[in-house]
Amino acid sequence: MLNVLAVEGYRSLRKVVLPLRGLNVVTGANGSGKSSLYRALRLLADSARNGAVAALAREGGLQSTMWAGPAVLGKAVRAGRHPVQGTAPTGPASLKLGFGGDDFGYAMDLGLPVSNGPVAASAFALDPEIKVEAVWAGPVLRPSGVVAQRNGSTVTLRDADGGRHRLTEVLRPFDSMLGELADPRHAPELMQLRERVRSWRFYDHLRTDAAAPARVPRVGTRTVVLAHDGADLAAALQTIREIGDGDVLDAAVDLAFPGSRWEIAAEGGRFELRLRQPGMLRPLTAAELSDGTLRYLLWTAALLTPRPPELVVLNEPETSLHPDLLPALAQLVVGAARRSQVILVSHSRALIAALDRAQADVNTIELVKELGQTTVDGQGMLDEPLWHWPARS
Repeated sequence: MLNVLAVEGYRSLRKVVLPLRGLNVVTGANGSGKSSLYRALRLLADSARNGAVAALAREGGLQSTMWAGPAVLGKAVRAGRHPVQGTAPTGPASLKLGFGGDDFGYAMDLGLPVSNGPVAASAFALDPEIKVEAVWAGPVLRPSGVVAQRNGSTVTLRDADGGRHRLTEVLRPFDSMLGELADPRHAPELMQLRERVRSWRFYDHLRTDAAAPARVPRVGTRTVVLAHDGADLAAALQTIREIGDGDVLDAAVDLAFPGSRWEIAAEGGRFELRLRQPGMLRPLTAAELSDGTLRYLLWTAALLTPRPPELVVLNEPETSLHPDLLPALAQLVVGAARRSQVILVSHSRALIAALDRAQADVNTIELVKELGQTTVDGQGMLDEPLWHWPARS
């Protein structure tokens, strides 16, 4: 389980260190930095697939995603006695992302290519580079606990007997250490950490529009993990019924829609979801369901998966749901938090209240923005979890 999430220099997240528990709710007003925090988590997950650089490029490049405010916010500025003024950067461009857990921690530092380096003549000269990466044992980075550290293209690995050996010119600036050096013989810790990060699941684009894939009969195979867009909903629900906890699934549907039951029609290998409701002479197909009903069924398939991940991140799951469905959604989230660590991003006070009523141990993190900078409401300097970034050489 992750105990700490740290972000520095990403959009409005100038410097944020968050404590995490089993069930975490990130909330705040519009524009407070919730989406930036969600994207930072996705960038960390992308690093295990060598995709962080490409993901930043899709956001407009490193220069478009970095903190754009002044390097220092003095007391006079915070007190309102002086306006915020731009300052020339005094150090190299840097975007830092990291997390710490009970057993392993990871951090990366991205920057811009050296202007007079060999990449300067490339058409990709504005692509960010991974300057530093580190993997360590334990929740906090300490020299004695470093398992692997990368500076530039050079990587230092810890041997099985505690010694260290250096690999030079092994990594290109756009390749992640997790993606390239996860070897079961020479770097088993890197491989273990990479596979764990790759197991993280993100849900933020479950489609319920008229053309949503989940509304159309589709070829079905055993589906233990719902697709990111919910296209294989019918197959995922049937898989839960056969090899997962079908009774809990039926109870979740009945709690949200009393007296209703779902069924899967399988014809010619194509699966179609149908919902039988009291008073209806025939079942409703997925194409006929309301957006809210379909979205709730998508969340049941995602959160009752027979193969729970180590971490599941949900972005505004209350979208399109009637307030009457939020208690049932809260029960699903609480149940998922018993099997996986959950980070839920939401601005719905009703959903947060439903989670509290479900007697969940909720770690509520409320983000606020002050002078363009995202901070955690009520968190002072001494309240932050202990965190150290690896230094550039």
